[in-house]
Amino acid sequence: MPYKIMIAEDDADIAELISLYLKNDDFQVVLAQNGKEALELFEKMDIDLLIVDLMMPELNGYETIRKIREVSKIPILILSAKSMNQDKVLGLGIGADMYMTKPFDALELVAQVKAMIRRSYRFSTSGQEPSSFFLKRGDLVYDPEKMCLKKAGKEISLTAYELKLLVAMMKAPGRVFTKLQLYQVISRDFCQADEDTIMVHISRIRSKIEEDPSKPKYIKTVRGLGYRFDDEDV
Repeated sequence: MPYKIMIAEDDADIAELISLYLKNDDFQVVLAQNGKEALELFEKMDIDLLIVDLMMPELNGYETIRKIREVSKIPILILSAKSMNQDKVLGLGIGADMYMTKPFDALELVAQVKAMIRRSYRFSTSGQEPSSFFLKRGDLVYDPEKMCLKKAGKEISLTAYELKLLVAMMKAPGRVFTKLQLYQVISRDFCQADEDTIMVHISRIRSKIEEDPSKPKYIKTVRGLGYRFDDEDV
């Protein structure tokens, strides 16, 4: 069954352009002219990925993402004319997985959508550990069959990209990952790393798994190099 992509975009020409390219690659497309309509459609349909503009009438993209993140972990790609770093950091900080700016290349957008779908929905199909294997680090336990993380027995809500990053680091405790290496974990199809994206994802992971994110016990910053999952004293 084709994956269903929702495009929340108030510019009809842009929405139709994206829709045309996605349909050419056999995706199903659902169009919403604003955040309010996007949420209404989201409640009625099984949406696999959301492409969302930030500046929309009725309900803007930021609020739309926040509300969807309360109930779903679907991949979210922001497509916006807002190109300042603070806009990107804010968008990723509230739960988006990727951020692209307008003007954009439609073929690149479709390639990114494919990559996000592949990473998010086929996460456990390649090289998956046996279902009885649990990855344990301190009081963190990852169940590869259910693709969920628990801390001290309580499930932690992570987006697909946050989970991918954390699991990659948990599998190699003590190893230093550069930002480029971590970016390739979530977007191997693109060689140019986006350091802001990784910094925001790491910050969000810390806020969910650390007792004190300002003094992380698990994910340590290695100055000038990147990050490592610390297996000492855990």
